[in-house]
Amino acid sequence: MDKKILSYLKSRKNKEIPLMELESLVAGDTEYKDFAMQIKILEEKDILRPVKAHKTNLKTIPLYNTYRINKTYLKDKFIDKIQIVKLQLHPSIDLKAYTSLKEKEWDRDLPYIKKIDKYIQKNGFPDQEVSSPERSYQIIGDEKWIDEKGGRRLLERLKLWEKLKVSYKNDPLMMAINPNEIGKDVHMHMIVENKATFHMFLDLLHETTFTSLIYGAGWKIVSNIVMLEKQLGLEGCYHKLFYFGDIDYEGISIWNALNEKRSTDIAVPFYKSLMNKPFTKGKENQRRNEGALNNFLEYFNDNERKEIKTLLNSKGYYPQEGLKKEEIKAIWRNGGWTHL
Repeated sequence: MDKKILSYLKSRKNKEIPLMELESLVAGDTEYKDFAMQIKILEEKDILRPVKAHKTNLKTIPLYNTYRINKTYLKDKFIDKIQIVKLQLHPSIDLKAYTSLKEKEWDRDLPYIKKIDKYIQKNGFPDQEVSSPERSYQIIGDEKWIDEKGGRRLLERLKLWEKLKVSYKNDPLMMAINPNEIGKDVHMHMIVENKATFHMFLDLLHETTFTSLIYGAGWKIVSNIVMLEKQLGLEGCYHKLFYFGDIDYEGISIWNALNEKRSTDIAVPFYKSLMNKPFTKGKENQRRNEGALNNFLEYFNDNERKEIKTLLNSKGYYPQEGLKKEEIKAIWRNGGWTHL
């Protein structure tokens, strides 16, 4: 059966369709007998019902000049398709909404439904709320999916929104302040991804020209960065942000999502020093975000870009904890940091 004809019949609003319109759906070099056999199959399956009052075309394989589309049959087949998929999914995924929607919406959503199912089957439902970018990245591998690409709508349609604990609350930033810099009009801020690194940086903050050291806490920083000026009481000042995280797909994606929300440079001197260390294996399951990686690589020269790509392709990564306190001190003091 010709899939193009069947798809057209599903989407067509009017129930009656002229034979000429059906003929226009097949390729121009299709022989009449082949076309006629396709229509006969649709008749036998009760998908097309002849309007006998409009008579036939009087050809060797006669076809009626008008047919009535059996929408009930098509709908029943569509519902059967939904039920087959339902049996393969986690029982918490509710597909009832699709029985009243067009099949093209089902076809559009199905790849995402399968990814959501894979996430739930593997991880179960979370105990704690996380930001929408983090949950998007965990489920789909795209931190924008929930907020900008219809992810929330789909999760609500599947009755999963509350169960997946997506937070839209802005938590306070976890930060340390350098009192030597607080009275200035221009401020630089260092954001570090992990807690252990935050503590290594903390003792050195007062020796730098940075106003604050911020613990990014993974993906939380993407939502919570809006609290920066308010918490510091420095709304009228100029602020420059730098980010230092792991060199892996997730760390790069976190920085990229933050940078898209608020301009943030990567702390290049720390990253370059980290790349002189032995890398670590063990990030096989992280999702690749090509756009984020390309944006990240713009900060490096050609040889460094090749090195980073080779590292990631081999499932390796550089943990930011690879730098020793003495190295951090030297880089933070002499890194040539500028607010420009």
